[in-house]
Amino acid sequence: MQQQSAARKWGSLVILSLALAIIIIDTTILNVSLGTIIRELKTNIQSIQWVITAYSLTLAALTITGGRLGDLFGRKRMFMTGAVIFAIGSYITSIAHNVPVMIWGNAIVEGVGAALMMPATASLLVSIFKGRERAIAFGVWGGIAAASAAVGPILGGWLTTHYSWRWGFRINIFVVLVLLIGSTLINEYRDIEEKPTLDWGGVALSVIGLLAVVFGIIEASRYGWWSAKEVFSAFGHSFNLGSLSIVPPIILIGVIFIGLFLAWESRMGKRGQTPLVSLKLFGNRQFSTGVTTTLILSLGQAGLFFSLPVFLQAVRELDAFHTGLSLLPLSLSILIAAPLSAAFSHKIRPKHLIQTGLFLNVIAFLVIRASLSTTTTIADLTPGLIIFGLGMGMVMSQISNLTLSAVSVSEAGEASGVNNTFRQLGSTLGSAIMGSVLLTALGINLANGISASTVIPDSLKPSISETVSHQTSSVEFGNSTTLASNLSPAISRELTRISHQATTDANKRSLAFGTAFALLGLLASMTLPNSADLEREASVAVDNSLPETTA
Repeated sequence: MQQQSAARKWGSLVILSLALAIIIIDTTILNVSLGTIIRELKTNIQSIQWVITAYSLTLAALTITGGRLGDLFGRKRMFMTGAVIFAIGSYITSIAHNVPVMIWGNAIVEGVGAALMMPATASLLVSIFKGRERAIAFGVWGGIAAASAAVGPILGGWLTTHYSWRWGFRINIFVVLVLLIGSTLINEYRDIEEKPTLDWGGVALSVIGLLAVVFGIIEASRYGWWSAKEVFSAFGHSFNLGSLSIVPPIILIGVIFIGLFLAWESRMGKRGQTPLVSLKLFGNRQFSTGVTTTLILSLGQAGLFFSLPVFLQAVRELDAFHTGLSLLPLSLSILIAAPLSAAFSHKIRPKHLIQTGLFLNVIAFLVIRASLSTTTTIADLTPGLIIFGLGMGMVMSQISNLTLSAVSVSEAGEASGVNNTFRQLGSTLGSAIMGSVLLTALGINLANGISASTVIPDSLKPSISETVSHQTSSVEFGNSTTLASNLSPAISRELTRISHQATTDANKRSLAFGTAFALLGLLASMTLPNSADLEREASVAVDNSLPETTA
């Protein structure tokens, strides 16, 4: 009986880790398929950036709600419901023939499904495993989370090149069937405290606030960070602010709504009602530092996985599969570092493993950035990718366990929701910020390159600059057919050279932000608990908390 119990327990870990894997892989598949999707849907890189970012944004906005629903109706039940919704969203995305349908399927329907599944995976692990076993389980879970982000490009690239990018989403349907069958191994858990209502006011305020901030950051490359590049129009109305871009007011509105959300949550807590997020959680230093480190860490990681494929496809002209294959050194180093870190976690304090990983991330960003040029080979990128993978594996295998071990089992659903929200918020802002920096720099670099060119006649420069400014993605991915048909071979070659150099320099600018994010994460990790006793006490507090009701 004991062996059977152990088999069910570790079988549950496999199922929960597989669910996390497909959630993470979904985003990275899009990253390596940028060129193919842009050509097939006749769109641009900014639209695909919206698809990628909106998926993370939905997760960031609704993950806490998903955790709360798990507390209310059962974590296993929400896990299975989320899996079904995720499969439906994957199918919609796989048949999309335009960006709006793709956003609906991937960013909204899949995002809602993932928001129900993701917090359930972490909270179920807290419920199922205790003590030393929990550390091992989170090490495996965190390692798979890190590895999935690296394996995704290879899988997505192979499917895109040899079949279609659509199969990257269709396979989710079969994986979900495995999850539903495997969920028979998992017992039901729910919070023993009565929480009869959801904080819909908190949901609304947080969604509006996050959406406004992310919208402002992504659209900055179009409307300008401060000075208006064009007039903002929505719902048939134009909003002309003179020389001021719409971006600062939109971001300010988002910040105001986030402030209102925090005030609303505080008011709910003081009245004895159940807020969406209990601000008391952030009074726990171990938890608050852990989620902050997770957020900052995700900023740089998401940005790297967005910007590097752009360089590999636009400058090195790789297809989706070889783009993914180029990231193989990163994948392998994660797969080595994550389990080794978990194995050494009883000898080396989690804080030190996390800090070492973050330090390696800083070094990796610097190495990758220094190696970028228009003639960079995969071999040139390999050292930086290996260093980044080692650091990523070390951090991801430890940070979730250290963070969630600070709370009791009764708070596990809410805490895992907050933890995953911070991770997805970091991914959202990372993709938005570094993507916006890349696109803004690319537009400026293209204009400057055309202006400084000695090959392009001065009489043609204004018209070419105007055309290129509206076809940035086409020029970047080598599909400027409108231009090529009207230009001489020499000028076309010159445009390709300018495009490659502009993209390389834009990537360097983007990676500079990634370096800053990694360094900021390292500084934040300095306040993680250093005492082994403190970590032990947190684990004991979890194990000694009130038992849950098993349905």
